[in-house]
Amino acid sequence: MLLVREMGEADIEAVSAVRVEGWRSAYAGLVPQMYVDAMTVGRDAAARRKRFADPHRRSADLVAADADAGRVVGWVSFGPCRAPVAGAGPVGEVFALYVRPDSTGQGIGRALLDEAHRCLEDLHFRASTLWVLRGNEGARRFYEGMGYRADGGVQDDDYDGVTLTELRYRRTLHQRRTR
Repeated sequence: MLLVREMGEADIEAVSAVRVEGWRSAYAGLVPQMYVDAMTVGRDAAARRKRFADPHRRSADLVAADADAGRVVGWVSFGPCRAPVAGAGPVGEVFALYVRPDSTGQGIGRALLDEAHRCLEDLHFRASTLWVLRGNEGARRFYEGMGYRADGGVQDDDYDGVTLTELRYRRTLHQRRTR
């Protein structure tokens, strides 16, 4: 059984492990290996603790935990869109979504993203965006299956001197009706 809940400070190490393992699995052959090899759970957790403690933090974080074992198996971070999207109204953004590589294909990413969408809707966002590496075909298929479509936004990121292109994906959120 899977439990999706708000991330707490006690989850930081586990979330960092999910993120580092996720990078090593999802970005193999896409991101320079030296960059991926330099990632450590300890450094990621230290940076995450700082962000988590920031009183001005604008992101929200959810984890998916195996209810039987209590082990964190996935994580999503989201909040207000970092850059305006013309003509889209209030837009949220999914900043990160990672699932332990040994737990993919079990609906964990879908459960986390569904809950992130519900939270964004509760915050009155009309759409959600996210960024995907152009070559990450598996992630692109997953997000397209969740209703996202590439909207023409493009940005380049530098990883150890290698420029990689990210594509912006967007999806309309279904606004809940209030009585």
